[in-house]
Amino acid sequence: MPVNLHYTEKGFGAPLILLHGNGENNGFFKNQIDFFAQKYRVIAPDTRGHGKSPRGSAPFTFDSFADDLKAFLDSLSIKKAHILGFSDGGNLALVFTLKYPEYTDRLILNSANLSPSGLKKSFLLPAKALYAVFSLLSCFNKKAVKRSELIGLMVKQPDIPPEKLCGIKCPVLVIAGTNDLIKEKHTHLIADSIPGSRLCFLDGGHAAAQTNSVEFNKTVERFLDE
Repeated sequence: MPVNLHYTEKGFGAPLILLHGNGENNGFFKNQIDFFAQKYRVIAPDTRGHGKSPRGSAPFTFDSFADDLKAFLDSLSIKKAHILGFSDGGNLALVFTLKYPEYTDRLILNSANLSPSGLKKSFLLPAKALYAVFSLLSCFNKKAVKRSELIGLMVKQPDIPPEKLCGIKCPVLVIAGTNDLIKEKHTHLIADSIPGSRLCFLDGGHAAAQTNSVEFNKTVERFLDE
């Protein structure tokens, strides 16, 4: 069952949905909300089990998150929206668009990945080790259960075959940092697999939306204004 997502909303115009990353909340987009609210109805929800949104009882998967997002948009009577997702939020945006394509107007994928193999080993290997530790601790500690679920999202999900991306028909912008924890060749794979998509690398690491927000916002704005 979908859960009722907590969210922040600001501005008027075409809806722009901002989806945060793993273990975060909509506060990640503090440098984007005011900027885009000048032109758009910006809506930034907390994903299930993140921020102020409840965990619920459904499986902790991107597929469940996509169902939550559909129910969330339906509750706001939004039938079409621009969707910008960062990191796991990008993975969610991708899964959502593949599952409910009629809802996505324009799609911005910021540092997304199709599978854990898209992550650099310097990040993935320690994450796998942490997952093993917290999976063991979760048998004895409730707090460890949440950590195990969050890390499990990164080391076990998503699992999107590149060939599925050819079915995406909406305009797509793929963005990553020049020093991202997503492999550069993996970001190229995503962009190359989506017909007509645009690819941009910005100076910075994984969180370029925060550390290079001026350039990030301008790049997204140009794409949305076309």
